Amino acid sequence: MKKKVFYRVVLYAVAAFILLSATAVGVVYAFQDKIIQLFVAEANRHLKTKVEVSKIELSLWEKFPQVAISLDHVRIFGSLPEETTPLASGKRLYFTFNLRDIISGHYRVRECSLQNGQVFVKVNEAGQVNYLVFAEDSTKQQASEAFKFDLEKITLQDVLVEYTDESLQQSYQANARSLNAALAISDEKVDIKADGDLFVHAIQLENDAYFKAKDILLQTALTVGVKDKKVTIRPSVVNVGRAAYEVQGDVDYKNATVLDLKLKGRNTNIQSLLSLLPGKYAKQFSKYRSQGNVYFNGHIAGEASDKQSPGITFHFGSKNASFFQPEYKEKLENISLEGTFTNGKKRNLTTSEIELKNLHGTLRGKPFSGNLLYRNFKNPYLKLDAKAEFEIAHVLGIFPLEEIKSGNGLAKLQVNIQGSLSDFQKRPASNILRSSGELQLQNATLSLKAHPQTFQDLNGTFLLRRNDVAISDFTGKLGSSDFKLNGFFKNALGYVFLKDQPLRIEADFDADFLNFDELLAAAGAQNATVSGAKTAPEEYKLALSPKLDFDLNARIKRLQFRRFHSKNVKGTVRLKDQVVSSPNISLHVSGGKFSVSGSLDARSKNYLKVRTSAWLEDIRVDTLFYVFENFGQNFLQQRHLKGELTANIKSDLYFDSKLNPLTDKMEADINVTLVKGELINFEPMQKLSAFVDRSELSNLRFSELTNHFWIQDQTIYIPEMEIRSNVSRASVIGISGTHTFDQKMDYKFRIPLAKGEKKRDKDERFGNVEVVQASSGPTLFLTLKGSENNYKIAYDKERVKTKLKDDLRQEKQELVDALKGKKPEEKAAEIEQDQYFNF
Repeated sequence: MKKKVFYRVVLYAVAAFILLSATAVGVVYAFQDKIIQLFVAEANRHLKTKVEVSKIELSLWEKFPQVAISLDHVRIFGSLPEETTPLASGKRLYFTFNLRDIISGHYRVRECSLQNGQVFVKVNEAGQVNYLVFAEDSTKQQASEAFKFDLEKITLQDVLVEYTDESLQQSYQANARSLNAALAISDEKVDIKADGDLFVHAIQLENDAYFKAKDILLQTALTVGVKDKKVTIRPSVVNVGRAAYEVQGDVDYKNATVLDLKLKGRNTNIQSLLSLLPGKYAKQFSKYRSQGNVYFNGHIAGEASDKQSPGITFHFGSKNASFFQPEYKEKLENISLEGTFTNGKKRNLTTSEIELKNLHGTLRGKPFSGNLLYRNFKNPYLKLDAKAEFEIAHVLGIFPLEEIKSGNGLAKLQVNIQGSLSDFQKRPASNILRSSGELQLQNATLSLKAHPQTFQDLNGTFLLRRNDVAISDFTGKLGSSDFKLNGFFKNALGYVFLKDQPLRIEADFDADFLNFDELLAAAGAQNATVSGAKTAPEEYKLALSPKLDFDLNARIKRLQFRRFHSKNVKGTVRLKDQVVSSPNISLHVSGGKFSVSGSLDARSKNYLKVRTSAWLEDIRVDTLFYVFENFGQNFLQQRHLKGELTANIKSDLYFDSKLNPLTDKMEADINVTLVKGELINFEPMQKLSAFVDRSELSNLRFSELTNHFWIQDQTIYIPEMEIRSNVSRASVIGISGTHTFDQKMDYKFRIPLAKGEKKRDKDERFGNVEVVQASSGPTLFLTLKGSENNYKIAYDKERVKTKLKDDLRQEKQELVDALKGKKPEEKAAEIEQDQYFNF
């Protein structure tokens, strides 16, 4: 029985519902044309801009239980006549009212809903707006009582909202995925409560984009004063991820826009704060993360216009927070700091300042602390004090530098800097900055990307005094080289922090060993290893910075460059304007002494010019030929020579940037003395065995040889010189000639034979040679011409002719003297014929 009653109740309820629905549908469609006419009439009274709609219809079901007026493909144009873009457009716009309004005949539109649309609000450069679309209702038509807009709720679904202010160069763009706004409208004010899900594309302020690509959950309550033109924002929350930003205050727009807003961050961290900033500010820190309590709050108050900015004050900081870079293993821990930012009394760059106070933290258990004041963003003033003890590898782990591949060791830093940065930039050498500090390195190692060698065992103290740095016992190794430096880096801060600033070094430089094969190696060159020993690199590179000057007093115990090995190098070396010079450098090399003065000019991009004046004393000549690799020729080599060389050399030498000699530009003037000399198994001398015993020529010894050479146009010029040798039949040999850098030889020999000897040889190679005894003894004139591997020795016909002329002139003079009663002098022997020999 109870089941039957239940079924009847359900059946009657369904039937009643169907009956009521049918009645409602009938009523709605019966009044459809009237309601639409009233809606259009009321809308036309309130709108003063053009509206385009493809279709208007009445629907009971789409917004049930509300009755909806549906506008399809609607376009509402703005109030700026030059604008062709609609103020608002959408696929469908709904206005809803209650079903009972149809029965009463008084229609009140309480809700508005826009779907799949766009809203473009604009302020042009003249300050005119495009949203003044509502007209004042001066009529008292009865229709206004029958149909009114009394909006209580606005809903946006998938609506792009864009606000552009060309006068302030600002734009705001967001996509309202689902936004609901509750309205309470009166003649004096509009109360709005809104919440919803938005995607902010960007907030563009001039050239900077904030809140870029952010998902936001919005909860806000505000009151818009219609008469007093004032917006009051009650405590509202903007959620960005886990972070929440609270906003409250007033915006007065009666005349100029006047702000009085308070902001506060909750559950914030460094990544959430950085994500709100423009990319150019956040990029260098975007990879960093934080954990712990990071906070901020601020106040914005004052007029905001193109002529004036509001006052801005922010307080921020952290307590026991940590900062780290996920790609690295290092982490700054126990970070505590207090910070403030303000744009000051004048609310511009000149009165803006940021201050960090009581910064404390640790890196791998080692403490650091500091304070920072940065004032006047237009003419910056800096006040900084910092103190830290750290492992270099740990610092590079959290703050990597592009120029440094790796590093380790202990560093202790204490620094104080105070002064105007702009004045310092204008006059860096004027000691405007009041700075002091100290950096200590202990067993440090640095590997630089620009150099194949690693700096090792770095120890020393650097003292900062104003703009200069004093260096105390800075020692270390670079490859197999070592160094010790004491002195000053002048204009050190300007060189490090400013562009195109010079650095001057005044120091004492000491080293036990310098390996220039490594120091001059081009970046990236690899040293080959043969049987465990490193060979010299194939290329060298020398580049001098125009911003670097130095004045060094150098003392080097041992120095190596290719085969060149020297000891006890001492001297002064100066660099200025890419020119290295020295008044005197002395060293011991090849068993003797060597000193040089001169300059190296690196101002040209195409070549290096070296101008020197050198003095060599008691240098073993065979060692000298070995060190300089036989000077690039194979004709006269180390194995051919012995003796002690003393020379005075003035030269102009040229090299490319890789230290390859440019021989076509080379010039030199050389005065040479060689004592205790030996010419051993020199092949051209062996060719003279037809005149001198071969055993004597195999080891030609002479006590002293002196001559003046010069080099020009790739040619060595050798004036005639005499070699007083151990050869019994030719004790004094004369030599002169030229030798080119491509090994073309043209030598002339003068060989006096034994006095009183007369000889006639007949040989199928030589023909007949007759030597006539003269009063001064017989003399043989020969030439050597050709290349190292293909040369010929022949009689020197020209010199023989000259000799004969000289002898005839002398004999004539002797005859004249005899007629005058003077005693004639003995004649020199003459060669009777000029014969060519092909050895």
